Amino acid sequence: VQLQASGGGLVQAGGSLRLSCAASGRIFRINVMGWYRQAPGKQRELVASINSVGSTNYGDSVKGRFTISRDNAKNTVYLQMNGLKPEDTAVYYCKMVLTAMPYWGQGTQVTVSS
Repeated sequence: VQLQASGGGLVQAGGSLRLSCAASGRIFRINVMGWYRQAPGKQRELVASINSVGSTNYGDSVKGRFTISRDNAKNTVYLQMNGLKPEDTAVYYCKMVLTAMPYWGQGTQVTVSS
């Protein structure tokens, strides 16, 4: 199973970006899909997650600004990021849990200029 993330880039504060992460390979069921981020010198942190029935969970710093969604038919998870702030600058990683096995994407850079 491979995860391919895309959609990162450079944006001004207040702008928006949409990240996508698609899984490929032998996939039977994806339980939880999520996004994490890691800024330089900081630990990786949860941004948002969504389970198989659509229940979502967000990090406190992104609540009300970011929206996670999933397309089960495409084995894809999305992260709509609005109202971006310079402190959102980080490498964003997607993660999917298939049955009990976690898989990580390669990371995509998001840079927010002030």
